[in-house]
Amino acid sequence: MKRTKVALVYDFDETLSTTYMQDYVLIPKLGYKPDEFWKLANAWSAKNKVDMVTGSMYYFTKVAKEKGINLTREYLAECGRMIVFFKGVEDWFSRINKYGKFLDLDIEHYIISSGYEEIIEGCGIRKFFKDVFGCAFAFGDDGLPVWPARVVNYSAKVQYLSKINKGLGKYDDKAVNEYTPDDKRRIPYSRIIYFGDGMTDIPSMKMVKIRNGTAIAIYKPHSKQQKEKAIKMLRDDRVNFALAGDYREDKEIDCIIKTILNKIATERDLEVLKKKEDKKKKSA
Repeated sequence: MKRTKVALVYDFDETLSTTYMQDYVLIPKLGYKPDEFWKLANAWSAKNKVDMVTGSMYYFTKVAKEKGINLTREYLAECGRMIVFFKGVEDWFSRINKYGKFLDLDIEHYIISSGYEEIIEGCGIRKFFKDVFGCAFAFGDDGLPVWPARVVNYSAKVQYLSKINKGLGKYDDKAVNEYTPDDKRRIPYSRIIYFGDGMTDIPSMKMVKIRNGTAIAIYKPHSKQQKEKAIKMLRDDRVNFALAGDYREDKEIDCIIKTILNKIATERDLEVLKKKEDKKKKSA
């Protein structure tokens, strides 16, 4: 019998990593402190009436060119190697996969992030993800960025979540809007667990929650401001849980996810038993 598929879907920045992925290496290499750089990038976007995610992609390429730094795929991947994760993240995936296997669940991990795919490609946990849906650059013949290949904002996150639900690939843009009966969808929302931290995650978290999946607001441990923001999402009925970013064994995230997986496995087993009883009724 095939294992029941479950999707664990994560934002990246401040959900798995302790801050924005660009803050560790890329921004300091450009000669700025993170707060200073983001303020300038956002001001440029506002002045030019550009979506802030798209604007920041341009601003990185603009400043890098001015500083004589080549933002090649290799350079960006190297920036990913220095990312710092919340406690327990680096062994989280193998631990939770093992627990899922014990329950006859096939757990798939995905990233949906406004961060950069090229940086994520270089980080130590990339190998655990079935797919990564993030902002990405198109590169010219000289190996430098020439245009945004993908921009992932709050609405695009919902689109990629739908692709996971339907079992579509990253580039299946037409099929994502076509009607698919619930029983034909590869991973129903009831078997999707979404981890996020910020405003761009709210539409996705709300959709997962409404459709009987689980949405979790992650906040930085010991940050009163972030904790209050996560609890507000809980109070506003946008998420099921508000949890500190600590993925170690026997901590809150670990215990709650295992309990949810137990529930999914139990509901599956009950459905199998129900079908057997239905067959008895028909043959009687």
